[in-house]
Amino acid sequence: MARQVGVMETENIEAIITRIEHKSRKIESLLKQLKPVEALKTALEGSPPKTRDERCKSANWIVVHRALMAIKDVDGMFSSLDPEYYDILMKYLYRGLSTGDRLICDQCLRIHEKLTERAGLGCILRCLADTVNTV
Repeated sequence: MARQVGVMETENIEAIITRIEHKSRKIESLLKQLKPVEALKTALEGSPPKTRDERCKSANWIVVHRALMAIKDVDGMFSSLDPEYYDILMKYLYRGLSTGDRLICDQCLRIHEKLTERAGLGCILRCLADTVNTV
């Protein structure tokens, strides 16, 4: 029985990776069309929240990172980004900050500042308190 559960988890992980790859192609297309906010929305949608598999989390981070780094007008982004994305965006900003890469950190801090102004401190607290749905 335990072996069967392991096989089911592997199949589920492969399905998640396939969805992320599909999402990546869609994001690249949106970025080529100069639609970075739409690319970010697409990247944030359907993030694999409850998986513990690091491959899934890393693959999705790469997709979100690509969209985040394409954002040039942070204020304009928030005029188009629905509040439903704020908490998951905050989680990815902290993931970006954890890389220690200067360019990524600079971009994440710029967005973090505007996100905190817009969403308030509750967004930060929800992000830090949620240890189940990690990115």
